[in-house]
Amino acid sequence: MPPSNIRKSRKKRARRGRTYLLGTLALVLIVAVGLYVYASSQSANSNPPSTGIVYAKLNTSKGVIDVELYQIKTPQTVTNFVNLAKSGFYNNLVWHRIIADFVIQTGDPNTRNGGGDRNHWGEGGSSETVPFEGDSSLHNTGSYLGMAHSGDPNSGSSQFFINLGDNTHLDGRHTVFGKVIGGMNVVLEIAGLAVDSPENGQPLDPLPFLTSVTISTSP
Repeated sequence: MPPSNIRKSRKKRARRGRTYLLGTLALVLIVAVGLYVYASSQSANSNPPSTGIVYAKLNTSKGVIDVELYQIKTPQTVTNFVNLAKSGFYNNLVWHRIIADFVIQTGDPNTRNGGGDRNHWGEGGSSETVPFEGDSSLHNTGSYLGMAHSGDPNSGSSQFFINLGDNTHLDGRHTVFGKVIGGMNVVLEIAGLAVDSPENGQPLDPLPFLTSVTISTSP
């Protein structure tokens, strides 16, 4: 057989080999894509997309206050709050500041069990601080939760307040990280308690307590 025919035969075999290889690669790719689509659909069905909201029950001596916390919008603030709650930090703390038509506030460990020097209530916090986290969709208006601080917006710690009315002048300085979704009547009952003076807002006996905070993934 002439040499030219041998070269042509080899070229045909090479072309067939490339065709088989490309076909195999295409088949593998189709199978891989199918498996990925199937796995993704199964994952979506078993794990619905997160809403980015964490829920908490503020158990008080006056009843339960249900709140939602905005994990995605204020991640550091909510993470800090959740960690403190789970550690028992908020157990048996006084709602130490009650200002009519303004806020009720708690979270100071100096008030635990109603003890300590009442002159220093409102001055304590946890060992961790969180920076200010502002979000244009969140405002210090009635029923929303805000972080207290020592004067520096980046010094938030454990103390927080529930707004009783329109306090948007606090926006840009106090992180808004949650909202009351149930038990606003309890908030208003605490807000109506007797205090030492309208300006100081320290409650008189019997004291209102935040007895514990329970965290959950559903209301």
